[in-house]
Amino acid sequence: MLDFNDALPRPANPVDLAAQRETVRADLLARLPSVLKALFPAGKVRGGAFAIGNVQGDPGDSLEVALSGEKAGLWYDHATGEGGDLFALIAAVHGLDTHGQFAEVVALAGRLLGTARVEPTPLRGEAPVDRLGPATAKWDYVAADGSLIACVYRYDPPTGKEYRPWDVRARLWRAPDPRPLYNLPAIAQAKEVVLVEGERCADALIHKGVAATTAMNGAKAPIDKTDWSPLRGKAVLIWPDRDAPGWDYAENAARACVAAGAASVAILVPPMDKPDKWDAADAVSEGFDCVAFLIHGERQVIKAAPPVLPTHTLGALLDDDSPVPPDLIAPRVLTPGGLLVFGGAPKVGKSDFLLAWLMHMAAGASFLGMTPPRPLRVFYLQAEVQYHYLRERVKTVSLPPSRLGAARVNFVATPQLRLVLDEAGLAQVIPAIVQAFGSAPPDLIAIDPIRNVFDGGEAGGENDNGAMLFFLSQRVEQLRMAVNPDAGLVLVHHTKKLGKKPFEEDPFQALAGAGSLRGYYSTGMLLFRPDEAQTTRQLIFELRNGAALPVKSVDKFNGTWREVVNTGRRVLQDYAERLDAERRRKHDVILQMLFDEAAEGRCYSATQFAEAFEGRAGLGAERTIRERLSVLATQGYIKFFRNAEDYGLPPLHRSKFGYQCVEGMVLRREGPPDPDTGEIPMWPVSVYPTHYKCPQTGALLPVEDSTIWLYHDEDNP
Repeated sequence: MLDFNDALPRPANPVDLAAQRETVRADLLARLPSVLKALFPAGKVRGGAFAIGNVQGDPGDSLEVALSGEKAGLWYDHATGEGGDLFALIAAVHGLDTHGQFAEVVALAGRLLGTARVEPTPLRGEAPVDRLGPATAKWDYVAADGSLIACVYRYDPPTGKEYRPWDVRARLWRAPDPRPLYNLPAIAQAKEVVLVEGERCADALIHKGVAATTAMNGAKAPIDKTDWSPLRGKAVLIWPDRDAPGWDYAENAARACVAAGAASVAILVPPMDKPDKWDAADAVSEGFDCVAFLIHGERQVIKAAPPVLPTHTLGALLDDDSPVPPDLIAPRVLTPGGLLVFGGAPKVGKSDFLLAWLMHMAAGASFLGMTPPRPLRVFYLQAEVQYHYLRERVKTVSLPPSRLGAARVNFVATPQLRLVLDEAGLAQVIPAIVQAFGSAPPDLIAIDPIRNVFDGGEAGGENDNGAMLFFLSQRVEQLRMAVNPDAGLVLVHHTKKLGKKPFEEDPFQALAGAGSLRGYYSTGMLLFRPDEAQTTRQLIFELRNGAALPVKSVDKFNGTWREVVNTGRRVLQDYAERLDAERRRKHDVILQMLFDEAAEGRCYSATQFAEAFEGRAGLGAERTIRERLSVLATQGYIKFFRNAEDYGLPPLHRSKFGYQCVEGMVLRREGPPDPDTGEIPMWPVSVYPTHYKCPQTGALLPVEDSTIWLYHDEDNP
């Protein structure tokens, strides 16, 4: 009940206004039923109360005015929670403020009395009959200490269900101010709370062992009049009814929970196949798996939970005798949730080694002493080799026939990706991995090489420690957490050039961005060629989660990587001779191809030739061909001509050197048509170089005498 003595500004004659107020109040109470009927023509007298829908005068039962007893003239709207005396009711009807416009409210009350007739009031001993009948349900709202705050009664009259709150402490039919949440003792003890609509839904989940609560009045609860503070620090999950008012309530309540300091807030999305107004109580009654829905159901995250810093006492560590999780790759080379960085210099064979290694892991087969506990599901994200050449490579890897079947389904690779692992790149990669493996996530994710997909944010490139840390924490970890938090990661990276002594002292310092990498990875692994004249490599390990592993000497024999035990001179000599023979073969093949192509009327720049003959005649990938062409140009076997117009060839605007030519090369070009037959003859034209590559500086220099072919190769003086 409002106290106008304190709230109103003092009028010019406060004594007269106060006397007038009391006189008008007495007259209003004397004519109360008629006054209310004049104010609300659609209202009805039921028992000891006058009922109307709202202050706008719509038909209904939500707003009630007591007609007798000490509460005569007091009103309460069960839908909005508003109430007061008769002056407050008249002010609400006319949109006035009883504080600043009370004189107008009194004047309106006087005019209202002129239209209302005097009726006898019921005798003091008569008790009004409750028009709603007996309550059909009752819910107690108790404080965290168990003391009773309020009760909510449900009635089911013919006009539909209605709820009436009873303020225990004020002993009035009204909601407490502020309104408490339901089930406060359980909420006080819980870390995770489910917020639903209405006490019926809360009780249904409580009986399932869930710490559930609701705001008083459910979806109609006034958010600003509810005390949300008990949810401070809690993880709140809101389960709305499947209708528009339910979702509106959920969004409004979510904002209130965030403002109250909830640790996290999310709204469950009701299943699309459920009927309208479906709620938590319906779910329990129909046998729906509520626990699974609360854990795995689709949700809209309003506020994410902050990461929790794990801590362990010495006693807990000493007493924990649970088994250590099995290695993904033993012995401790890669542990669940671990990160392995595999580095090496260019052309040392990293990708070839990695492909064989991953395929063996997918097959469940041991590889150079590294053993998986079972066939692993492997996703190989690679950004170096195009599809057709990846296909060629995997066919050269020899796997045990009995394990090939497992590897065929467990190993999944991408063709050469041309993307960056930023937010947009992750949005492509994550769904591809999930789709590739379905319900069983991958055990191992390999990225080869990270240089081609690197995203360091605004910090810089992969040589910058800050940029590398950003890539690892914000990109690589985001990928792993989205796919499988326990998956092992393998990142392929290049090494910088170090002197022999620094490399021997700390080889892993050669990794680009080594400061951040070494502080982040669980395992480092390097493939190193100590002698460029030999094919034997060293496999070097640095383990965080296990004992040190000895350095292995490895090499590839007939397409199979093996550990080299006998590194005697004869073995190395055989491999050196084999490599020399392969280099001579490629030398001869490239020169012959340039010569033969010219005879067919085709000439190439170095880039055009590498792209056109990649993977053909055993020349290898595009990069390998370009490197071999560069060596042959340095040795003088390949020179260049830049006068393309003299041979009827299109100019090369983007080529640094021009068209390639070899000694004695003849280009077939079209001659003038025969005047008698009209046929176009093909005439041979000798091609002479205009420039050569300086073997000392690599610069392009003009040829002094194009008819004399000079070589710079010591083997061909």
